[in-house]
Amino acid sequence: MRATPRTIALIMLIGLALGNGPTGPGAASAQPAPPYPPPGAYPPPPGAYPPPPPQYPPPPQQNFTPGELVGAGHRFFGTVSRGLATVIETAVSQWGQPNGYVLGEEAGGAFFGGLRFGEGMLYTKNAGDLKVYWQGPTIGWDIGGEGARTMMLVYNLPATEAIYQRFAGIDGSAYLVGGFGMTALTANDIVLVPIRSGVGLRLGANVGYLKFTPVSTWNPF
Repeated sequence: MRATPRTIALIMLIGLALGNGPTGPGAASAQPAPPYPPPGAYPPPPGAYPPPPPQYPPPPQQNFTPGELVGAGHRFFGTVSRGLATVIETAVSQWGQPNGYVLGEEAGGAFFGGLRFGEGMLYTKNAGDLKVYWQGPTIGWDIGGEGARTMMLVYNLPATEAIYQRFAGIDGSAYLVGGFGMTALTANDIVLVPIRSGVGLRLGANVGYLKFTPVSTWNPF
């Protein structure tokens, strides 16, 4: 049976109605559009985004907190004293957190002028520890004798060997709280705060100086 043009048109209309589209040689087959590639499907070109900053560990803490100082003082003086904590808090509130401290013993005596000798160990967090000796004269209304354990807070110390120099007393920096006496000395922006406990606390000792040396000597000058 020979298909007439009318029959062919009818068949094409039925095919379109069924969604199949035209068929036969040369007819383009309908393909679904590819989905849009998701973000990150392709790596960005080099240099498109700055690299993340490197993760460095936090710098080590160089200063001593009040809690660390109070704990070291309690172990050294052999007693838990509210007076020691108060003196340390007073020093920290005035000069900040020290980056070193000295623990040692000293002896001295005076009659309107006297001498002081001591030895101990300088402790730091990042620069190591150092054996130190100190000597110095005291001048003023200062009578009596003493043997005392001493804790010295050290501020702005650039290197452990920088402690080997003379420290002059700061007037008006004497405190006495709960059996602990505190004075302050300074040299070249370094501040030294001796805290003493023992027999006969001599607050007049803040008028004078202390000389630190790497070896023991009887010469206070």
